[in-house]
Amino acid sequence: MSDLPLPPEDCTTMPEVRAGVDALDQELVALLARRFGYMRAAARIKPTRDAVRDEARKASVIAAAVREAEAHGIPADVIAEIWERLVEGSIAYEFGEWDRVRG
Repeated sequence: MSDLPLPPEDCTTMPEVRAGVDALDQELVALLARRFGYMRAAARIKPTRDAVRDEARKASVIAAAVREAEAHGIPADVIAEIWERLVEGSIAYEFGEWDRVRG
């Protein structure tokens, strides 16, 4: 028997569903850690603290996530809310990193 969780369409029990969700959550956190690594890089690269917040870029990132959600047939409004929080959290993290790097 494989340690990999079943694909959603093959799940027939709640333990199978939960194993899949738990495994995916681990992958999502690893991907978010990588994304926050890019925030650290941005904080290192941006020349001024004012450059950290970029509302046009924020809107573009959220719009791209909404388009992806629509393409995958998942609730775009939920994805927009998640990405709003993700981007705002990323900006706050980047501000902290910008300040830390320039100490």
